[in-house]
Amino acid sequence: MYWPRSYHAWISHCSYWVAQSLFIILSIHVVMTIEGVSSDSSDISPQEFDVVIIGAGPAGLAAGIYAKRAGLNCIILEKGVPGGQVLTSPMIENYPGFPEIEGMKLMDIMAEHARRYVDIREGEDVLRVRSGERFQLSTTSSKYVSRALILATGATHRKLGAPGEDKLAGRGVSYCATCDGFFYKTKEVVVIGGGNTALTDALYLHSIDCKVTIIHRRGSFRADKHLQDSIAERNIQMLFDTVVEEILGENGVTGVKLRDLKTGVTQDMVVSGVFVAIGEIPSSQLASELGLNQDPGGFIIVDQSFRTSVPFIYAAGDVSGGIRQIVAAVHGGAAAALSCFEDLVNPYYRKT
Repeated sequence: MYWPRSYHAWISHCSYWVAQSLFIILSIHVVMTIEGVSSDSSDISPQEFDVVIIGAGPAGLAAGIYAKRAGLNCIILEKGVPGGQVLTSPMIENYPGFPEIEGMKLMDIMAEHARRYVDIREGEDVLRVRSGERFQLSTTSSKYVSRALILATGATHRKLGAPGEDKLAGRGVSYCATCDGFFYKTKEVVVIGGGNTALTDALYLHSIDCKVTIIHRRGSFRADKHLQDSIAERNIQMLFDTVVEEILGENGVTGVKLRDLKTGVTQDMVVSGVFVAIGEIPSSQLASELGLNQDPGGFIIVDQSFRTSVPFIYAAGDVSGGIRQIVAAVHGGAAAALSCFEDLVNPYYRKT
């Protein structure tokens, strides 16, 4: 059996696979609940709240704390376990107050803090939301009525689908350069993608002394011109018309197998890190059903106070786009809860 050589590597290895196991177990639970419980949900009397928060990542947990402290009767519904994508982050080094902490441990602390104020219902997926004088929610095990909603449903990273990607996630494959880049200082890394996120990630990694190569399947970047100019000024290596056929390595990334789309020639490239930056998929199905305005990528459009286009519905965290960082999600959740409180007391929507 393989045992990582360093403490950090051991923590990274364990944290990732424990998180994945929890997701699988709770997914099975949700499916069983849908099949066995929801059929009887018509007999359940709805529970009433001022605000229902959907999602228990950093944004949802912060929203719960701030909503409850503002005097609102609230609840958090989470289809899996609290933590969101942070659970699969081996190590966090840019969250204030914690110079170095595993993603799972940080979310355990946040969830425990939130539970002091608000009930978190784990393994409870929201199936339907009906709007009207009150919002009516049906979940896999219960019913709720609320005056307001905060959507903190998050997003998932778009994957390459290359062999080795899932096996080496958290062990050399990353979807967040600002989260994990520091571990690859002075090392050879590749950034995969051609949009603003990919080029921004490449510039960040270059700034912390990583040896960066950008791999893009098209013949030119889609990113803004100023980002392309910055890449050229720094002489960052670029490979166009190239795709990653496979991510190589057993217990950690050792390289990538590349294929030139024009010539068909394949080659192996030795690298220690693979940063995938080909976009995110927002978990915005409920937003679509509720008729919220969304951008072309499906992210919920919010104003500076995290109000959506529908009165008394708010959105925060990755599902609302913007900066995909824990600290930004916490800010969004807190701001959404305070906006919700203000509107329920003295509705903003009646003034406009």
